[in-house]
Amino acid sequence: MSTVRHPWLHTAAGIAVLAVLLFPIYWMVNASLQPNGATVDTSWLPLSPDLSGYRTALADQGANLVTSLVVAVGSVALSLLIAVPAAYALAQFRLRWAGLVLFGILISQMIPGIVIANALYGAYADLGLLNSIPGLILADSTAGIPFAILICRAFMQSLPPAVVEAALVDGAGPVRAFVSVVLPISRNALITAGLFTFLFTWSDFLFALTLTTTEDVRPVTLGIYNYLGAYVNDWSAVMATAVLASVPAIVLLVVAQKYVAAGATGGAVK
Repeated sequence: MSTVRHPWLHTAAGIAVLAVLLFPIYWMVNASLQPNGATVDTSWLPLSPDLSGYRTALADQGANLVTSLVVAVGSVALSLLIAVPAAYALAQFRLRWAGLVLFGILISQMIPGIVIANALYGAYADLGLLNSIPGLILADSTAGIPFAILICRAFMQSLPPAVVEAALVDGAGPVRAFVSVVLPISRNALITAGLFTFLFTWSDFLFALTLTTTEDVRPVTLGIYNYLGAYVNDWSAVMATAVLASVPAIVLLVVAQKYVAAGATGGAVK
């Protein structure tokens, strides 16, 4: 008895699920192009698109977008600078306390963010790091570093020891072998860890709300939050800011998706 398959049913079901998931994004873009800024009586299509919401968003939130970008890039750089050598040491060196260190890293991922934010607030007040970009970079790196260590270690465990040994035989020192051999091979894992660290930082709201008390340094997530009270009757500027804030994440995911897939599964099979 043969079974008749209908692959088009699976395709239709996939399209339907995708449409439901992407509808909020479409409505966000649609509302940002409405001339009156309303969301209740908004038409299904932006038949008369108006860019005034984007002009308002760029004028009011442009500095916040730049702040978020600087903090995100700085957090990625700091996280990888610390996490990659640590991951290599945990993966390739025979360390007696490696298991305990990994357990501590996993435990750190389970600590609620509000606990870390409150602890950092007291320390930052004493060190003068409140309302500063370095302070936000350091705070956001507390989430990026443990994750990057886990991702990079899983990949670096699969590296053949002969590759590093060959570099050492050729006269390279441990640091030279790490920089010239290990890092290029681990490109996919580095991109994956960097991308997720960027996304963590870009979407951060808790640290931004806790560690910034003035308008001098304000990430875009906090800018949108404060926007709601000022433009509650004109949602076009709010939605335009949300669209602009979504663009960097979307572009990075589209560009780096093949590296992310390879990096996330690179250490699964030895």
